[in-house]
Amino acid sequence: MPRTALYDLNAVLEQAVSIFLEHSFYGASMDEIIARTEFNRRGFYLEFGSKQHFLYRVLEHYQQYQLFPIISEMELQPGIESIQRFFKRYIELIHQRGCLLINSVTELGRQDPVIRDMGRHYLDRLQFDFIGCLEKAQHQGMVMPDINLESAALQLTSYVQGFAVNSILADSALEMELATHTLLHPLLTNK
Repeated sequence: MPRTALYDLNAVLEQAVSIFLEHSFYGASMDEIIARTEFNRRGFYLEFGSKQHFLYRVLEHYQQYQLFPIISEMELQPGIESIQRFFKRYIELIHQRGCLLINSVTELGRQDPVIRDMGRHYLDRLQFDFIGCLEKAQHQGMVMPDINLESAALQLTSYVQGFAVNSILADSALEMELATHTLLHPLLTNK
């Protein structure tokens, strides 16, 4: 009969999010991962196989529990307000920490096709959601009728990536909130 796991996998993955945000993939030592997740080394390798596969699980967890809930509002209630709420919540998530997925893509995406695909799928989903929100806002007369929605959505998606980096350096979330306002303002009809 298989033994019951003596650890809470979600708690382990959540702790690992902090480790990788603090140290990056290459900077995070196995000793620190083992110590902070309270895993034993043998159990770690039985569960995950390698540090690389562990990172994949951590990124899946991060997307499911931290990124996707922020994005899903744009899918459920498209419009300009959802875009504004997305940026507010995203800034709260990443301020002074960065975005684990974007950080991982930056660090590993060139040589790791799994990480690259995760990043590409996330950014594609984000861009499609921005398009949907902008289309709805345009139909409601809240966004300028002559803007190219795909280009605007691409620009918003690019800013999300830049915010992930700037959030580590910014002294205050106010800087990113101001940048968000400046980014969205030219799109709006009621300036």
